[in-house]
Amino acid sequence: MKKWVLALAALSAMGAVHARNTVLTLPLDEVVRMGVEQGKLDGSVKFYLSGAKTPKVSARLGEDIANKKTNGVGKDDAYGCKWAALSALIAFQESAKQKGANAVVDLHSYYKRATYKNPANYECHAGAVVIGVTLKGTFAKV
Repeated sequence: MKKWVLALAALSAMGAVHARNTVLTLPLDEVVRMGVEQGKLDGSVKFYLSGAKTPKVSARLGEDIANKKTNGVGKDDAYGCKWAALSALIAFQESAKQKGANAVVDLHSYYKRATYKNPANYECHAGAVVIGVTLKGTFAKV
């Protein structure tokens, strides 16, 4: 019995060692363009990554985090990342409209509370089964 328990523990440990977490950094403007072309983003809310040139902010209306995932089985990592990021932007767009905001500023990746700020790119994590994007941003009127 002890041998079976040890064998199962060893197999479990091997699976954890082989767990995949590929980090990709991709341009957000491609995701925005894809969302507008597909009608999933209507263009009424603009997205500005941290460090990017942003119009003058007249009001800040709170902040939020969007943590979105997609099934990565059979998908190219970059393709899955775009879908997860688009889901996050859709969530931000809906919340921005509810708050009376027309922009999300200081938008940055926030995977497992680790901040990644880049004026053009967001960070995505692709595993063997799940692909995820976490974005944090501030709702604003510009």
